[in-house]
Order: sequence, then structure tokens, then C-alpha cells
Amino acid sequence: MTATLAIENVSVHFDAGDGPRRAAVREVSLAVAPAECVGIVGESGSGKTQLFMAVMGLLRGGARGSGAVRFEGRDILGVPRRDLNRVRGSKLTMIFQDPMTSLTPHLKIGVQLAETLVSHAGLSWQEAERAALQMLERVRVPEAQRRLRQYPHELSGGMRQRVMIAMSLLCEPSLLIADEPTTALDVTVQAQIMDVLRAVRAASRMAMVLISHDLGVVAGLADRILVMYAGRVVESAAAGDLLAGAAHPYTAELLKCVPNLWGPRLARMPSLAGSPPDAKTAERGCAFAPRCPRAAERCRVERPLLRAPEAPTRGHEVACHYPVAATAVTA
Repeated sequence: MTATLAIENVSVHFDAGDGPRRAAVREVSLAVAPAECVGIVGESGSGKTQLFMAVMGLLRGGARGSGAVRFEGRDILGVPRRDLNRVRGSKLTMIFQDPMTSLTPHLKIGVQLAETLVSHAGLSWQEAERAALQMLERVRVPEAQRRLRQYPHELSGGMRQRVMIAMSLLCEPSLLIADEPTTALDVTVQAQIMDVLRAVRAASRMAMVLISHDLGVVAGLADRILVMYAGRVVESAAAGDLLAGAAHPYTAELLKCVPNLWGPRLARMPSLAGSPPDAKTAERGCAFAPRCPRAAERCRVERPLLRAPEAPTRGHEVACHYPVAATAVTA
């Protein structure tokens, strides 16, 4: 079966004037199958968003992507904008972190939704308006008819995110990339947005990539989770296997930071000590070594490669010289 999205050895570098180029993403490979949901997890600065900005052809000036990206079998990395626009926004769509910056502030919601269908699907304006209303209802927007006549600033953050989900689904895409779709929303609205995404996925064979800094957010939706650190994938496994037995010390530390409502009451939430390395730092050894409780001298001089750990679960890979023994974690 052809993967909906296949990424091979993709790197992203930023020009830094006279100094060395900054490496935001380093030789990442992954594939997303039809109807599969892949979670991409890591702290801010881990490279997860820049990887998919490269996929979408949306890297800002001074950034360069290399490697290969194939969407439905066709190479799309570095193709002319006109060719990329034929799939971007229709078959390949992305929801960004802040819907307020993605919506046009002076246009009503109905106009923005209908324009998408007129432009990409060739519908008449009347047909597009009907389809826009149906899509708002599908993503559980209350009083959908009235919302069509409102401007973005008249909607709550959660409502704007629903509108962005509706817009991304209008042309029945093959792949939806959701970049931190619940950021800045309260926990109740976060749960509602995740329920919408779960329902959308259940109703179609659309593939999905869910990007988040929070393992707890992706745990209930993703089939497979990739953990990124300093621009590289450091662990990859089926979601259940990763939660039951994280092998990389970084993943294990992230899991400790996931709130557990059924565990003992804590005086303060656990946090990960230290900071990720600067993207300008020359790579030597394991990037996580300065923060890792298991690091040895080998970790500081030899970069670990992504491979199956001892006694592996099928499809489980980790980039660590001294992986953590499998211990169950409840998220």
C-alpha cells in the first residue's frame, strides 16, 4: 500500500548570516499510511513544526529543506508553488496553532469557507455556502447558520479552531496535519476539539498527523507516536507500546509530566530539568546527554542511531545507547 505521506531524510536549516547555519530538523524519515493517525511529540524547538512546514512548502525566508517528501507517491519538496497549490489546501491541509492568525479578520466566516470550495472544488457560490454550513454542523459548531455571518473576532478561541477544522475538511483531504490544535484553550475546550478530530477521523479514511508538546493530548487519538528532540526522532512506537514502555530517557521524562488524575496528589507538577540545545550548537554525541540521568561518556561523543531496543515490540525504535527498561506508565 502506498503511504499517503512519505518523508525521507528531511533536514531543515536556517541561514544565520556569517555564522554556521542553524539546524532545526536533522535527517528525519517517517511514513503515514491511509487512515492512520501519527502523533509527533516534543518540546518547543524540537523541530516538529518546522518539519511539517517544509512538507507544506511554508518555510520562511532563509530556511532551506532537503531530502524527499512524497505525497500520494508524488515528490512535493521544492516543487514550484503553482504545482504545490494544486494539492495544498485541498488534498493536503494543515491546522495551525493560532486560528486567529490563520483566518482573515475582515471577512465573514461564511465567505472564507465558501471561497475555499469555489477555488479548489469549482463549486458555485451558492453550492459552496450550503456545503460550508453542512461542514460547520459536522464539526459541532452551534448555531452554524449565524456563525457564517460573523467575523473571526466575534468567535471564541474554541469556536475559531472548529472553523479552521471545518475549512481544512471542506475538500475531503487525504491528509490533515494538526499543529498544536488545542494550544491556549482551556481543558474542557481541548477535550471538545479532540472529540471533533476523533469523530472526523472515524467518519473517513483520512490520514492525520497530530503535532503536540503533550503526550497526553495525542495518546487518545494517535495509532503511532514519534518523539522528537533537537531536530531528530529519538523514539518511535505504536501509541500503546510507547505509553506502556518508553525506551528513551527523554520519552520517559515526558511521560512523568503527563497529569494523572487517578494518582496521588502532588505538591507541584513534575517538569523536565534543563533546556534543549541551541540549534546553532554543533552536533556531537547524543543531544539529550546534558539533561539525561543515564548519560555516560559514550553518550557525549557518539551519536546513537535509531534502532530496535532489546526485547523489542514490533515497530519500536529508539536512538539511545542505554535505553530505559520497559515500565508501564498510565497517562
